[in-house]
Amino acid sequence: MSETMTKDQPRRLVPRMLERYRKDLAPALAKQFKHSNPMAAARLEKIVVNMGCGEAAHDAKILEAAQRDLGLIAGQRPLVTRAKKAISNFKIREKDPVGCKVTLRRARMYEFLDRLVSISLPRIRDFRGLSPTGFDQGGNYSFGIKDHTIFPEIQIEKVQYPLGMDIAIVTTASTREEAAALLKGFGFPFAATHEGAQT
Repeated sequence: MSETMTKDQPRRLVPRMLERYRKDLAPALAKQFKHSNPMAAARLEKIVVNMGCGEAAHDAKILEAAQRDLGLIAGQRPLVTRAKKAISNFKIREKDPVGCKVTLRRARMYEFLDRLVSISLPRIRDFRGLSPTGFDQGGNYSFGIKDHTIFPEIQIEKVQYPLGMDIAIVTTASTREEAAALLKGFGFPFAATHEGAQT
């Protein structure tokens, strides 16, 4: 969405994390990884948040609760995810609903990132940092959260079904090292390698 507004509309504020990236992080990454142009520095492309609830195949209320809570957390309506194949042990048939997900881009992506790093992760009990081994060869980072009630948008007294979620941070980085530097610049709390990982 364009940031151009009419005179009767307020100008949209640039998310704090995006401003940090433009002013400080992109130039620092360009210098560290020897990019001749700061525009070539690694940047975020999207954040995918997936909330799995296999029980949704047998209880519509669980899926409804997951959609409602993920919508509150992400600020946009989630899509229902369906089983790609049947799993007889769990009595799940192909195309049964098994969860929901959102794909965040642009301003919503940076706003979610800010709340995740500044508020939600520090609320995890006995948190020792995110695993530094969650990077793939393409410069993307994935990790899991066991309890979605760490997000301040969720009223714990109204939660009937505590749910976990997987979060995938997709970047333009070509190496794990540059992706790690990008996320550290955003304040991601990675655990020391010798400590292992707990989420």
